[in-house]
Amino acid sequence: MDFNHLSPAERSHMEQILQEKQMKDFMRLYSSLVQRCFNDCIKDFTTKALTTREDTCVGRCIDKFLKHNDRIGQRFAEQNAAMMSQQQQQQLPPSPFQTNM
Repeated sequence: MDFNHLSPAERSHMEQILQEKQMKDFMRLYSSLVQRCFNDCIKDFTTKALTTREDTCVGRCIDKFLKHNDRIGQRFAEQNAAMMSQQQQQQLPPSPFQTNM
């Protein structure tokens, strides 16, 4: 985001709001990850430590969740780039060398 048109005080305030939003988004992602993997993997409450099976399950769950999240981010970036390209093409004046058929 470009905050250059704002005053220094406004820019600082906007950056603080952005940082807070990013932290909330990260905490929401982390909480979702913990809740999902715990519910899917933890079955034995008779010991303090994770069983080998639970430990393996949690590791796979985390890996799968992070790969899925990364893939969504990549697709979002691709869609965003395509939209930006399309907007730029719509703003360009027609080429004088372009012929209408």
